Amino acid sequence: MSYYIAKQFDGADFDATIDKVKAALADAGFGVLTEIDIKATLKKKLDADFHDYVILGACMPQLAFKALSAEDKIGTMLPCNVIVQKQGAVVEVAAVDPVASMMAVKNEGLAPIAADVRARLAGVIDGL
Repeated sequence: MSYYIAKQFDGADFDATIDKVKAALADAGFGVLTEIDIKATLKKKLDADFHDYVILGACMPQLAFKALSAEDKIGTMLPCNVIVQKQGAVVEVAAVDPVASMMAVKNEGLAPIAADVRARLAGVIDGL
């Protein structure tokens, strides 16, 4: 089982793809709580060059509440990270697979919640 769901786009504009991902997440009921520009952060902190890479922290409050109610430490795995990265002419969008990440948590109450989030994130990525 892969730990992510991904799709690649040849020749796509990086910034426009980020905007499309944010809009698609919003349409699916997710809010973007965090946005981390890895390229800029690594340049600033390490003076290291890196390709365009942004991490979006996506959250659906209703499902986060259900997950936290079922398992109080599950916040260590929230929000769901979605990345947009550009390598050469390819822009890739990938999201964590919450079902794969929850396998380590021994709480059967999380399984339907993780499956719901997975379906929604896969729908976002498939729809791009």
